[in-house]
Amino acid sequence: MPASARLAAPIVLGVALALSGGECVAQSVPQPPCGGRPSPAYAEPGNLPAVRTWTGDELGADWTPAACTGWRPLPLRMLVAAAGRFRHQGTVENLLERFGAVSALTTIRYWSVSDQRWQNLITSASALAGPDAASRRSDFSVAEMRSGTDLYFAQHDNRSTGDVVYRLRVREVTPDRLVAETENASTVRYLLLPLAGPGDLQSLYFFERRSPDEWGYYSLARTGAGASSLTTGHEASYVNRAVALFRYLAGLPTDQGPPAAP
Repeated sequence: MPASARLAAPIVLGVALALSGGECVAQSVPQPPCGGRPSPAYAEPGNLPAVRTWTGDELGADWTPAACTGWRPLPLRMLVAAAGRFRHQGTVENLLERFGAVSALTTIRYWSVSDQRWQNLITSASALAGPDAASRRSDFSVAEMRSGTDLYFAQHDNRSTGDVVYRLRVREVTPDRLVAETENASTVRYLLLPLAGPGDLQSLYFFERRSPDEWGYYSLARTGAGASSLTTGHEASYVNRAVALFRYLAGLPTDQGPPAAP
């Protein structure tokens, strides 16, 4: 499989690997933080997030997403969950600013297993005025993020060909909780080969305040069965991407410390 088949969506997907603080753990079904304990559980602040991934076969045909996700059951190729905690003395608006700063996605660095070095995950990114990739504009404001309307952005990651348009919506925002979702609105390609069609990559992000200066982070992402089989595999690479995104959204250096999966 070509290295370029590794998708670097806003949440990056993996398969068949469970990591928590660098150690393998027993797998269970994912559970977002919606009125109960999340699974995987939040890692301690200062540690790598807990990352668990599943293939559709591992979850089984009977697996149903938690009701709070708003996802309907559908066949999938992969699912990944990441859960961590981080220090944050600011407000939920500060997190919205970070989430809406699409142009800053190019600062995310991750450990490339194939290249054995730190490198940029996203090569270009821009907020859009609509679903047209050519309608580039400045980053989203907090007011826009709070509106609950569909917003669009384009990004070009380092393992695919051309810009991909994503839809972004903030589903919930209170002083102590933030929930947002993304979905690819255009096809992800490697050269002329389609890797994932519109709607094949869906992601959810949960932030919840756990104390005055600590927040929990939980991300859940799935790749639909309509995506290419080339999107499976590359376990260590997917985990490193998920960890890099957590560090970015938590306001931490993305290329600091040993990689989650060297």
